Amino acid sequence: MDSPRARYLVFFQYVGTAFSGVMAVKQPKQGIGVQNLLEKAAERLRSVTPVKFNISSRTDAGVHALENSAHLDVQRLTGRPPFSPDILTLALNRHLAHPDIRVIRAFRAPDDFHARFEATSRTYLYRVATGCPLDTLSVFEQNLCWALRTDHLDVKAMQEAAQHLQGTHNFQAFRSASENNWQNPVKTLLRASVVPAPASPFTHPQEKRKVQFWDIEFESKSFLYKQVRRMTACLVAVGLGTLTPSQVKEKLESQDPWSGPGLLVAPAQGLFLKSVHYEGLDWGPGKDWYNRPSVSRGCSSGDVPEGPGL
Repeated sequence: MDSPRARYLVFFQYVGTAFSGVMAVKQPKQGIGVQNLLEKAAERLRSVTPVKFNISSRTDAGVHALENSAHLDVQRLTGRPPFSPDILTLALNRHLAHPDIRVIRAFRAPDDFHARFEATSRTYLYRVATGCPLDTLSVFEQNLCWALRTDHLDVKAMQEAAQHLQGTHNFQAFRSASENNWQNPVKTLLRASVVPAPASPFTHPQEKRKVQFWDIEFESKSFLYKQVRRMTACLVAVGLGTLTPSQVKEKLESQDPWSGPGLLVAPAQGLFLKSVHYEGLDWGPGKDWYNRPSVSRGCSSGDVPEGPGL
């Protein structure tokens, strides 16, 4: 008789520069997704059935994640207890084939848990740098922000425009213009903020007085495809003076993706999925279960799978 199947909620992060996005890519010529490498590492768990990462939040090529999440099922060979979340995390990290991906933490989850549908909110962070003439941005930051040559953004106007986006609206005007219209465009944007960010530790000391970083954040239960990058582009356009806050409001109310001065889309490299939130999840030490407070912890540290069998 096979051992029982165990479901896990796994949080992971990645630098997205080298990937075609987070989702698995079936044709190698089209690049590789983060999911491909996570599932390759999971093959070493020797699960009775193949392990599939059910990703909670899609990110595109070049987009990063400080924290994404997925649920997965592992069924060990007969007579072996489920892996503890700590051991699962250790095992996956040990066998990941790319240094730009890391599993942060795992939790045991109910058998009917779904990482995508049970997430209560997602927060995206977009990093903008100003005061960056051509080729002066630190090499360590070039794939991690949107570098602007201007020394000044009208942040007050950007914050005013961001307030127009908060709340429940039809965001049809900010979806990808090429996207099929099957997804409900009515979303509730819980938060939209524009704030100065700390100086980057990777900026050369002689350039720190010139370069200023800004954090643009959006929080919602879900977003339309490219909604965050299009909202970001509009806010930056307001900061540069090419749009006004009232024009952003007009674009929102138009419900037309083609409205406004061109199809503004911020580049991928400045965008980070910052967090995925689940109601009641306790990140405290020793908290291994999500919504299951009194269940066996699984195998001990001595049961870490090793070598080719993992």
